[in-house]
Amino acid sequence: MRYFTRKLVWFVIAIFIALVINFILPRLMPGDPASVLVYQMGNIDPDSLTAIRAAFGVDTDQPLIQQFFTYISSLAQGNLGISISHYPAKVSTVLAKSIPWTIGLVGVATIFSFIIGTILGVEIAWKRDKVWASGILGAFLFVRSFPFFWFGLVLVYFFSFRNPIFPLGGGAEFYIANRQSWEFVKSVIYHGFLPGMTIAITSLGYWLLLMRNNMFNVLSEDYITVAHAKGLSTRRIKYSYAARNAIIPSITGFAMQLGFVVGGSLMTEMVFSYPGVGFMLYQAVQQRDYPLIQGVFLFISLSVLLANFLADVVIIALDPRIRR
Repeated sequence: MRYFTRKLVWFVIAIFIALVINFILPRLMPGDPASVLVYQMGNIDPDSLTAIRAAFGVDTDQPLIQQFFTYISSLAQGNLGISISHYPAKVSTVLAKSIPWTIGLVGVATIFSFIIGTILGVEIAWKRDKVWASGILGAFLFVRSFPFFWFGLVLVYFFSFRNPIFPLGGGAEFYIANRQSWEFVKSVIYHGFLPGMTIAITSLGYWLLLMRNNMFNVLSEDYITVAHAKGLSTRRIKYSYAARNAIIPSITGFAMQLGFVVGGSLMTEMVFSYPGVGFMLYQAVQQRDYPLIQGVFLFISLSVLLANFLADVVIIALDPRIRR
């Protein structure tokens, strides 16, 4: 319980630091969102500029500490500001449209890659003297060396351009009005297959190698030798004793990977023009949409922190020694 409480306290402190950094960074940049919007709209009177600054939460007439408390109060109400590129839509509204696409694509692909890579890592470590084990490891490490976007371009060329089996880009067919119909679900799966395979295949080698190396360390422990001497079944030794202890470092890495789902999907979503948060971040940078960039960075920071906190909770359940 003491370990969990300590982790919870550090989680709250880390969130506060992330909020402070996310508040300060845009104010260290030259100019402000209001100036960018005014530049796009043309000449306006000073009173309108003051109102726009207040709407974007960068009212320079207020003391910095008062601006910070206003920022925290707005966040507590779910208000992340107003997007420039989608003006007058709120950043929270824009994010809400893109987050499900990214979570659905990258989240599912990452979970699939982690599960398959972990299982293969266990089997390869257990059968390390077999030729097929070395062959599988080498093949996935070879694919792992390819950048995400390069592998995605190869898939697009062969399966969308040369052989139009899958669409060149997008998240679903635009003509489907009913977003809750089975036709729309099939369209989403159809459009997300290639980008999902890109993420899953290129990251699978990492999980495979990590679990294999962890298994090597665990299999040399004395309690594994004792388990063999007691005549326990191979399946029980492999999964209940070896894999359960070897997977703990992988869970921490998996939590980090889930936290960076948004950032890691940037290049993949750009290649496939997928309407997720990564592609939206790329467009926001191009259009100098500071409030939207700030909202995306906050979302990434909180995702990383939350994923690591949940990983600590899972590790407590898997390793009783930590509870003591």
